[in-house]
Amino acid sequence: MYVLELAGQDDDFAAREAASVATDVTLVAPGLATASDLDHARARTLAYTHHASELVGTCDPDVESARALLEDAPPTDRSGSVAVRAVDVRYTTDVDTQAVERELGGVLVDRGFSVDLENPDHELRVVFSDEAGDVDDDTSGTICAVGWAVAASVRDFGQRMPSDRPFFQPGSMAPMDARALANLAGAEPGATILDPMCGTGGVLIEAGLLGARVVGGDAQWKMVRGASQNLADALGEDRDAKDPRYPDPGKWDVYRADATEFPIRADTVDGVVFDAPYGRQSKIEGDLTDLVSSALAEARRVSSRCVLMADRSWEDAAEDAGWTVDARFERRVHRSLVRHVHVLVA
Repeated sequence: MYVLELAGQDDDFAAREAASVATDVTLVAPGLATASDLDHARARTLAYTHHASELVGTCDPDVESARALLEDAPPTDRSGSVAVRAVDVRYTTDVDTQAVERELGGVLVDRGFSVDLENPDHELRVVFSDEAGDVDDDTSGTICAVGWAVAASVRDFGQRMPSDRPFFQPGSMAPMDARALANLAGAEPGATILDPMCGTGGVLIEAGLLGARVVGGDAQWKMVRGASQNLADALGEDRDAKDPRYPDPGKWDVYRADATEFPIRADTVDGVVFDAPYGRQSKIEGDLTDLVSSALAEARRVSSRCVLMADRSWEDAAEDAGWTVDARFERRVHRSLVRHVHVLVA
């Protein structure tokens, strides 16, 4: 069993992304979830999970209970140096995290560990959460979870800001959100991910960094050329030195075509992902309803999984195209924009 420390304020969305690398993901308290199995390497690529730990146990959210839990825990085969990191998730419990680290560190020293706060062999994470202290979250749970850290997500999104790419257009998706969509679409080594409205290529970049082969399309030559520049910069042989925390980047291709007819053979794509035009922000060739409906139908022809982001619900159109709406999330960007993320399955 594992405990996941979620990022952001939308726990349902974070848990769904985590389910792309874990099984039986269940929310247990604000900012916390458990999972029965976990791909450690892929957990490092999650956008909306900070840390994953092998669960020792759970208890009431106070210092004494956490110490008692660790003292009563079965012996571990771990040895060497250790650091204890205590976190009050979203500052909901008012627990003294320094006292927790001292108390549980003492328990581990008594068991033969040495303390190394800078470069420990192992890290014990102690996370506290109280649903009563998080007024914006309806997740039930008041909990302390103790676990041995097994994965920390790579927080390098600031290094890939859209404005720093060779080709930039206003309104480009933030890399953190693009990574989440790529994970939801099933991006991983050996998978093929298609974005038929790729724009500047942000989602394809994140999917490619996860090791997937990525294919993008756009109706405008300007976007095709620009996305190609950005993909070559991020995934090509001339990119900066590869980050060892990621798999080898996937190969990429970009084509010009509108999204009503993909130049792709049937059933050859593992996941389709696209950000539908928002009308006034984007140049639309043809009626928006026809465009999105046709794109959904084409996505169903080539794949059994699709992730659609838009400024409104397209559930009816998705169902008409043969999809089942497995989940839909409403993510507020600002007062006048809510992004609807649809997770579609065949």
